[in-house]
Parts: sequence; C-alpha cells; structure tokens
Amino acid sequence: MFLASPISFPNLGITVNPSRVAFTVFGKDIYWYGIIIAVGFILAAVYACRRAPQFGLTEEHVLDLLFIAVPFAIVFARLYYCVFYWDLYRDNPVSILYIWEGGLAIYGGVIGAVLGLMIYTKFKKIPPGPLMDLGGLGLLIGQLIGRWGNFVNREAHGSITDGFFKMGLVNAAGETVYYHPTFLYESVWNLAGFVLLHFYSRKRRRYDGEIFTMYIAWYGLGRSWIEGLRTDSLYLFGTGLRVSQLLAVLSCLAAVSLLVWKLYVRPADPERMLARRMEKKVEAAVEAAGTNWKESSSEDTETEK
Repeated sequence: MFLASPISFPNLGITVNPSRVAFTVFGKDIYWYGIIIAVGFILAAVYACRRAPQFGLTEEHVLDLLFIAVPFAIVFARLYYCVFYWDLYRDNPVSILYIWEGGLAIYGGVIGAVLGLMIYTKFKKIPPGPLMDLGGLGLLIGQLIGRWGNFVNREAHGSITDGFFKMGLVNAAGETVYYHPTFLYESVWNLAGFVLLHFYSRKRRRYDGEIFTMYIAWYGLGRSWIEGLRTDSLYLFGTGLRVSQLLAVLSCLAAVSLLVWKLYVRPADPERMLARRMEKKVEAAVEAAGTNWKESSSEDTETEK
C-alpha cells in the first residue's frame, strides 16, 4: 500500500523516499531490509565476541552457537508468524517457505534461539546462563537496527495520530496519512535498554542469566504498549487479543518476578558465576606456577652450592 510513497516527519522537517531495493545483482534485487537485518546480526555477533571473556566464555563459544541458534531462530520466527496468519497460507502451504516476501515474528525468533542455545549448551556441557546474557544484549542490538528495515518497507507502523512524532505515508489515493512511527519507538526503546544493560553488565551482574532476564523484562515492558499502537498485530485465533502484546505482558511479569526472587528473596551467590569460576582457575594456575618457579629456583641454588 505504501511501498512507493515518500515518508515524512513534518514536525521534524524530514521527508525521504527510500527504495526497498538497494541494488541488483545478475537481475536479482537485493533489498535494504535484508541488508539492515544482516548489519544488525553482524554487529550483535561482533559485540558478543568482544564481551565473551567477561562472561567466562570464548569467541568460539559465540560463533559455534550462532551456527545452531540462527537457523532455529529463523524457522521459529517464520512459524510463529504463519500460525497466526494461517489464512494467508492455507491455500498454498508451500508459500510458508517464501521468507523473502516478509513475515517473521521476533518472539518466535527468540523462542527458537533459546531452544538452539539449550541444545548447544547441553552438548558442550556449559551453563546456558552466560550465553543467554550475551544473547540478550545481542538481541537488543539486532532489534534496534533491524526495525529500520520496517522503516524502509513502510510497515510496522502504528495507528493514525496527530502527535509530534507523527509519520506521514501517502496512500493509494494520493493522500498523506499520519501514523505512529512504532518502528522508531521500538528502536529507541531497544537502544535505551542496550545502553543500560551494557553498563550494568560490566559492573553489577550477580548471577548467570540475570542480563537475559532483564532483557525479557525490558523488551516486554516496551512491547506491551508499543504493540497496542500497531495496526498489523497478530491476533490470538480470532479473538481480540494481540498475541505479542499478551506475550510481552506475561513475559515481563515473569521476568520481574524471577529477578525479585534471585536478587532479593533468595539472593544468588556471585561466586558461582562462570566468569568468576574461570577467574579463580586462572588465579590458582598463576599461583601454582609461581610456587613451582620458586621451588625450582631454590633447587637450582642448592645444586650450585
């Protein structure tokens, strides 16, 4: 409906008309949406690799996980969307495979990624908490960047509004209609969440899995009100309940309850975190090496005498 129309923010004095297609290779259109998603994914992966040692992990842990978690995330993001939009696929189920036409849901992606992570950590015999913490931070990066793909596609906007941040789209009749730029709201919300959790995780993390739980709480809180503004929500099988809004509220409440339990009711022991255990191993190894060196030096001195 809006794929070829200008996008305007009149109160900000901004009007742009981005094309969905970035460039063409051998007759195949390459879309900005895919490029933006890829950029978000790469930046999230780079960030996770850089922070991995602070969580008691290695870059190899992160990269190996991506090979498992990403396919799971894509499959579940697509299935989540198709299940609640089944009318679009009932007559041609094969079209479920046409992911390049759009139709991915972030909550399905998170569910799939967590499932892939659980399989990976079970196989590698490492605790899932540290990787989930890195994953939560990475998801915020991917989501805050990925939402700009919705901007280029002129989708995932909210209801009609006359607010300050209204976004103008030209409809098929040539009329400019102003909507809530919900893609922008969510991108800014995720940016704020990433900044807060980034600095918190560097200084005050008290148990493995805490940052991921905070991510669920933060994202759920924001999505619960942003989803209520959108006009393209998935609904719960013919009811008036927005699936993502309901899931956002429930996941936020569950995450906050878990945080209260782990931080105040039965505080977790920070010494049990993987990063702290790895630090102790290194300290013990250094101490043992120093002791061995001193003993070796003493023996050499006695021999010389």
